[in-house]
Amino acid sequence: MRYLLVKEVAKKWNISERSVRNYCTQGRVDEARLNGKTWEIPEDAQKPGRINRKKEVPKTLLEILQEEKKNRYSGGIYHKTQIDLTYNSNHIEGSRLTHDQTRYIFETNTIGIENEVLNVDDVIETANHFRCIELIIDNAKSTLTEKFIKELHLTLKNGTSDSRKDWFTVGDYKKFPNEVGGMETASPEEVSEKMKSFLMEYNGKKRKTFEDILEFHVKFERIHPFQDGNGRVGRLIMFKECLKYNIVPFIIEDDLKMFYYRGLKEWNIEKGYLTDTCLTAQDRYKAYLKYFRIDFAE
Repeated sequence: MRYLLVKEVAKKWNISERSVRNYCTQGRVDEARLNGKTWEIPEDAQKPGRINRKKEVPKTLLEILQEEKKNRYSGGIYHKTQIDLTYNSNHIEGSRLTHDQTRYIFETNTIGIENEVLNVDDVIETANHFRCIELIIDNAKSTLTEKFIKELHLTLKNGTSDSRKDWFTVGDYKKFPNEVGGMETASPEEVSEKMKSFLMEYNGKKRKTFEDILEFHVKFERIHPFQDGNGRVGRLIMFKECLKYNIVPFIIEDDLKMFYYRGLKEWNIEKGYLTDTCLTAQDRYKAYLKYFRIDFAE
């Protein structure tokens, strides 16, 4: 077998001599041998293929949402998430706007009605909820803090009739006791300390699981830190945290409402009620992702 020197091979392969030596050193040239400090390379050796090309890694859902939001892309997963999450989360809390009306507000920033009376707060909170979704997408990777949670509440309730009430603190914790589902919640005096404590506990976990996010939601709703808007803020937080940890998020739709409430109430006794409800909602969101041909972890 005839051998060539590095200089000859470099000219033959039309690459630098340094690249030829690197290929030899890395063992990527068959039967190349080192004679003292000189590489000898078989005349019929083939130039190694490049292995340093970066494999195209599929974009995460968060990256796609951020890209579609930035480009104002219409008809994609960002568009659908904005409308479906806003409609369903508001509807759970009593909004009388229809899905079509919600979609129309998002797409045109106007509301068309005929022979119908609409609640102004429903319209304002719908527009505000769209901005809340923008917030969680923009800040998905950030650590969850009291400041961010208060910002979500401020964004959601800003400009509503509640914001004009002296006793209602928009963007801050409640001043008066409240209930949720007939259950007592943290007193106004306890809220700040309880929020700090359980946020510290939650953020202390390096990697959050689906169950960790659900448990956070349960604790948040039981503290019920705001005078109103706790359910919507809590569901926005769950969506944000799922995006952060590349867990398929979910939207609690109207037909799951009672199962969702039952799951919150019975969490300490049976976690399966809420878990199964949210997994059902997650399966529905996965169907959206499949439709839009977006990769996700099963």
